[in-house]
Amino acid sequence: MFIDEAAIYVRAGRGGAGGKHFLREKYKPYGGPAGGDGGDGGSVYLEADAGLNSLTDFRFKKEFIAQDGQNGMRNKMAGRDGQNIAIKVPRGTIIQNAATGRTLIDLTKAGQRFLLARGGRGGGGNYHFATSRNQSPRYAQPGLPGEEYTLELKLKLIADLGLVGLPNAGKSTLLKALTNAKPKIGAYPFTTLSPNLGVLPVRRKKLVIADIPGLIAGAADGAGLGAEFLRHIERTKFIVHLLDASGFSGDPAQNYRIINKELRAYSAKLARKKQLVVFNKIDIPQSAENIANFRQEFPELETLSISAAAARNLDGLKNKLYNLLYAH
Repeated sequence: MFIDEAAIYVRAGRGGAGGKHFLREKYKPYGGPAGGDGGDGGSVYLEADAGLNSLTDFRFKKEFIAQDGQNGMRNKMAGRDGQNIAIKVPRGTIIQNAATGRTLIDLTKAGQRFLLARGGRGGGGNYHFATSRNQSPRYAQPGLPGEEYTLELKLKLIADLGLVGLPNAGKSTLLKALTNAKPKIGAYPFTTLSPNLGVLPVRRKKLVIADIPGLIAGAADGAGLGAEFLRHIERTKFIVHLLDASGFSGDPAQNYRIINKELRAYSAKLARKKQLVVFNKIDIPQSAENIANFRQEFPELETLSISAAAARNLDGLKNKLYNLLYAH
């Protein structure tokens, strides 16, 4: 199951209390204060893991609590520090404070690590508080509490290319034909209910492609599934706009306008993103006329024609994608 939003509670460990002990040795039955310092509480970290691409792990586990520090012991022996914990999330995870809405960090690099909640400091043992007037203090510092927060995690997929188009344009079929992804494919709308990622090897490079489902008219306002997934296109370097050239899903020119209207409505950043228009299903006879009409209406657009199902011109598409990303 693909999950791209989650709420979690994190609490760092409390510092251990300082010890209230006195030296008790042979021939020194009434020795001075010797309570050790308490250990620091464990901290909670967040770490970006390149092997993850969903927040599914947080579906059931929502609380993360680090270990408390150990109390100070006899003979000025300090307590052990509490063990830190690291929460692993996919690259592209944005962390926000649920109470304030403030963004704390955007983890975009594999291995990137962020301190979410700092452990409480351990208290000082009673030997720190001995004075000339009080040589046997019975006071030691308590440990301080660790930081605690309720956080919201939001994932924006990190991909080179964002694959968009109306339902039944053939996005999942194309993704399967180009990459190692195995999306669900069916001849009805909304077969794909979550973004799919695939890796396209081409000329010693590996292009990551994200298939963004659910875009229909009104997607930016919550229609269909698009509002949930439009943000995943924001990180892509450019967009592959797939159009059904057969006409079975409507006029390609009108479909092109529908998708771009939703991109503009969602954010100016998406509206400015460079696009490659790809006509799919060119093995169907009606496609030639529809493509000609589209090019007449949008002569300024760069286009390319393929059939994902029949594997026609896929090598041409691969080369084009490579050149758009790496040829300067």
